[in-house]
Amino acid sequence: MAMINQENTAIIIPARLASTRLPNKPLLPINDKPMILHVWERAVAADLGEVVVATDSQEIKELISKVGGNCELTSSNHQSGTDRIHEALENFDKLKKINYIINLQGDLPQINQECLVAVANILLDDAVDIGTLACEMTDKDEINSTSIVKAIADIDVVTQTGQAVNFTRNAEASINGNHLHHIGLYAYKRSALEKFINLPQSPREIEEKLEQLRALDNQMRIDIALIDFLPLGVDTPEDLEKMQKLI
Repeated sequence: MAMINQENTAIIIPARLASTRLPNKPLLPINDKPMILHVWERAVAADLGEVVVATDSQEIKELISKVGGNCELTSSNHQSGTDRIHEALENFDKLKKINYIINLQGDLPQINQECLVAVANILLDDAVDIGTLACEMTDKDEINSTSIVKAIADIDVVTQTGQAVNFTRNAEASINGNHLHHIGLYAYKRSALEKFINLPQSPREIEEKLEQLRALDNQMRIDIALIDFLPLGVDTPEDLEKMQKLI
């Protein structure tokens, strides 16, 4: 069985300034503190292992370095945050001591230790390649929204975990008949991360703009843990305004 500890685990936070919907997103203030700092502080407080910000921005690097954090400058040509975290991992862990990697998006300032521990613990199962999270949703507008990604899985009522069979933007119920709001937080075994970033994009991934479909389309196993808290992401000015009142 896998053993996860502070020495073999890293939380890597990809952050770039070139967001089309919300330019300079990581540096936008939430209650007078840049969003990326909120995320970094919560990752550090989770006390799960090394915390590293992966960015192509010198400004973000200087910000994180100023508070004593570890920040790796990465290429500006990456197609995804997963590619970015892999480059950062290769840069700071040349001895390959890190076996478990949590990919924490830089626009989740509400993230907490419970979420990070839950996604890491999925990897305790040796058969799993990638872990991620979901929570139930009942609001019809959310269910019908194509901007919200739904996870399709058979969730065990006792363990509250299950293997993902699909991810979709459609209003599709999961195997248990409930609707699962996918949370874009991932945990990778190192071997799975290295395999994933070397795979070509799959047709479904390109069509749906869902990177995780590449893993499923290549028979990689993704397991989901169901949690009762939805850490809101910040993608629009309206999201940012809402977050000001939440944290």
